Amino acid sequence: MSELLQTVKPGTPVMVADPITYREYKLLLRSEHFSKAAHFHKFWKITRGTAKSVGVDISKIAKPIETHLREVLFFDTPKFRLYNHGFILRRRTFYKKGLPQPNHELTIKFRHPDRQTAAAVDVRPLVPCAYTIKFKEEVLMQRGKPGTRRSIYSHGCELDTPNVVLTRSFGSISQLFPALLQTGAKPRTLLSIVNGIAIEEILADCGEIDFGGKITAKATLAIWRNRMTQEHLVGEYSYQIKFADVDDFHGKPRELSEAFFLQLQEDAKDWLHLGTTKTAMVYGLGKTLVTNPE
Repeated sequence: MSELLQTVKPGTPVMVADPITYREYKLLLRSEHFSKAAHFHKFWKITRGTAKSVGVDISKIAKPIETHLREVLFFDTPKFRLYNHGFILRRRTFYKKGLPQPNHELTIKFRHPDRQTAAAVDVRPLVPCAYTIKFKEEVLMQRGKPGTRRSIYSHGCELDTPNVVLTRSFGSISQLFPALLQTGAKPRTLLSIVNGIAIEEILADCGEIDFGGKITAKATLAIWRNRMTQEHLVGEYSYQIKFADVDDFHGKPRELSEAFFLQLQEDAKDWLHLGTTKTAMVYGLGKTLVTNPE
């Protein structure tokens, strides 16, 4: 199986077996290191130095650096039935010139370290609507061990919708996404915002990385803060490679993409946040037991 980005319109027949067409490398960072615009450029210079040392190119970025604002909310049952069974239910709101846009990005994901297990979960909505399927390999640092890498597989579905109320019963949400029935949550259980935290996400474009062989990746830097308190939460540097089929991504471009990821952990070691994922960090801020080992 490989990974595919697939946009589906109502009435379009689809195949359940989704291939992987993305590999995304992710490094968690200490968000308090990014309190000024100059800090974004400082980190970019580190990545450029790393790229030069391993033999890849990164395009220049604009000054001042261009940033975008999004609000991110996670929804779950009181006992985190969704997340503890590998699911993520997320809503993003995009802002333009300080104003929220009318449509929201509603996403359901199933993540698992085993590729076949992730592929077997059908995340499609039951109701007729336009949606996008993304099945990707996410490359992360091993827990608390700089200079390493591991993979988890993310099988997701995105809907572009007007404002939807997600603080309703699990039964109503599972009617939209039947895959959530695997969590065993009771139909009358109400969903709520995870730990009551609305996340303010600052997203910055950090240029394009060229790994050769016409393989490029857009690099971004995301900084998460608690929207109400402005408390720093976590940052993430990521770059995503798209290919027609996973078998097309091999040889020197793949080797360089991995070498860059490993070397950057060494070059930016003072910037690293030794967690697992951004989502795991938000879930871990409360008192509810988290058993998902992400």
